[in-house]
Amino acid sequence: MAFSYSEVEGKRAHDPLMACHHAIRSTKCIWFTGPIIVGAGPSGLAAAACLKERGIPSLILERSNCIASLWQNKTYDRLRLHLPKQFCELPFFPFPKDFPTYPTKQQFVAYLDMFVSQFDLKPFFETTVLSAEFDPICRFWRVKTSSGSKGSVAEYTSRWLIVATGENAEEFVPNLEGMDDFQGSILHTSSYKSGEMFRGKRVLVVGCGNSGMEVSLDLCNHNAQTSIVVRDSLHILPQEMLGTSTFGLCMCLLKWFPAHIVDRLLLLVSYFMIGDTAKYGLHRPKLGPLQLKNKAGKTPVLDVGTLSQIKSGKIEVCPGVKRIRCNSVEFVDGKVDTFDAIILATGYRSNVPLWLKETNMFSIKDGLPKKPFPHTWRGKDGLYSVGFTKRGLLGASMEALKIAEDIELTWKVDMKKCC
Repeated sequence: MAFSYSEVEGKRAHDPLMACHHAIRSTKCIWFTGPIIVGAGPSGLAAAACLKERGIPSLILERSNCIASLWQNKTYDRLRLHLPKQFCELPFFPFPKDFPTYPTKQQFVAYLDMFVSQFDLKPFFETTVLSAEFDPICRFWRVKTSSGSKGSVAEYTSRWLIVATGENAEEFVPNLEGMDDFQGSILHTSSYKSGEMFRGKRVLVVGCGNSGMEVSLDLCNHNAQTSIVVRDSLHILPQEMLGTSTFGLCMCLLKWFPAHIVDRLLLLVSYFMIGDTAKYGLHRPKLGPLQLKNKAGKTPVLDVGTLSQIKSGKIEVCPGVKRIRCNSVEFVDGKVDTFDAIILATGYRSNVPLWLKETNMFSIKDGLPKKPFPHTWRGKDGLYSVGFTKRGLLGASMEALKIAEDIELTWKVDMKKCC
């Protein structure tokens, strides 16, 4: 059932909940009965599926032309899930039994495709959200978008808005002195696919998180002369301990012991398995890995083979970058080395402050929820977030379930009013 714009405005003046039964479309405005979800990554898909399981429709707006665009378009070829698959499942949908413990990125994307098919999710692709603002008079969210090659503008309106653009929406590229003067290639890991194109070249990887470590290993395996910048202290843990995944072991131990006790055990076992990493320029923070994760959101590195290459000298550890020159890099300790290419494994950041006109729930500084986990998922006036917990897919799935349960309470009230 559709109405002209004037009819919609007239009816809306008498009944602001009239859209409960239908999506009402016009050239100026699109009223949607269920929540609007911004982002069709795993978090947004999880939220949509949880809502659908409760009989609540949702509208997914995605700026790219596919689901999980970060995974499909901005990840390197050798990437696998760093955690076992049982900790990366989306709600109501386990991984296929024949998938390995650590699925490849191709397998994970296939899993997401199956998930979308299972729940019949149909995101609106190539639809960029320009702004989202709460209207206090009508008490609806107004979401302005641009879509298509001509950039046609539309406004979607709903009682609920779910922010699912995540922590990794935009590449973070640091402003290193002299970058413009470098004669070799500089690229972010979002553009890196394989070390094949760097075979025989001298490559510097800036950043020592899981991606930086794994890209360094990939370069080394392709016979590139690899160096990695380790500016700060970090925790490196074996991917598996005592015959099980390190993450799974942590989850189990945290049921019985506080984080600082589990940290002691992790570091003790790590010392016997991989030795003293400080010998190789990899100094550990004072706080244990779990305490540091809880306090600062800094994830420990789960080693997949990089450390052995560092120990053998095939990958050189370097301190922070002071400046870049035409064909070389000067480090903070005064050492200068020549390089053919620089790869920035400097991570991503949220883009929420660029489009969400709300400052109570999200920080303008970093675009993340102001409240700590597990209170990150709900704001005011029907605003929610999913995928900002710094706890991966497991955290996103937990939030998606909570959001659907919370929205259902209001949804049922609205249905009674409409009927």
